[in-house]
Amino acid sequence: MSVHDDLTSVQRCLDDLARSVGRLEQQIGTGLEMRRVRVDADHLRESLALLREAADQPAAPRRPDLVAIPDAPYDNSLWTDSDDEGLGARDRHAP
Repeated sequence: MSVHDDLTSVQRCLDDLARSVGRLEQQIGTGLEMRRVRVDADHLRESLALLREAADQPAAPRRPDLVAIPDAPYDNSLWTDSDDEGLGARDRHAP
């Protein structure tokens, strides 16, 4: 089975669940427990809709593109205001 077939099958099951919950609600009433079951069933339907949207989008690449780092040294002006780790700024002395 393909993913879309599985999603369609789950959608049919959730539709059946919603109908069954509706029938139970008519027989039992709308107490706290019934409202929780209704909310949970609705939450499953929303989650399935999100899953269906995610399945329709193209898959993201598994590996990020490699970035070439040049062998040439960096420009020294990049480090003029930087601190040396553990030593502090270049023009000051450690206590």
